[in-house]
Amino acid sequence: MRIQELIKGKGPEVVTVPATTTVRQLVQTLADHGIGAVVVMDDGAISGIISERDVVRALPEQSEHSARSGDSGDLEGLLERPVSELMTTTVHTCGPDDEIRSLAGLMTEHRIRHLPVVQDDQLVGIVSIGDIVKFRLQELQDERDQLESYITT
Repeated sequence: MRIQELIKGKGPEVVTVPATTTVRQLVQTLADHGIGAVVVMDDGAISGIISERDVVRALPEQSEHSARSGDSGDLEGLLERPVSELMTTTVHTCGPDDEIRSLAGLMTEHRIRHLPVVQDDQLVGIVSIGDIVKFRLQELQDERDQLESYITT
């Protein structure tokens, strides 16, 4: 099965934000949409991706910075930073014609949970590790059903 078929089933909507978005705005966007990551876009091009994990990983860094500067607003300081300071700038992508099975390996190898889907330099969807797992579970269930049908007939 190809990514384009998965996108057809889940829809092509991708939540994006500009690099100037504050972490506070990002957290609200993630909560509003019930998602774990957004693609960061600038001038119509992908400039990064940022997830809940990126925000959590920045907390110790922010605390250390606050301790050095004497600032007591650890969390407040982090929330006002732009996402461009926390985002991952090396963004792995896939295309609509890529095989779903091959993406599982890519995502595992690079320890990533979200892959933007790009066609002709345009963002056309996003695939999460959850989408891949859901697909694989359905595939295994279909195989089980076929084997069970074969055995009982």
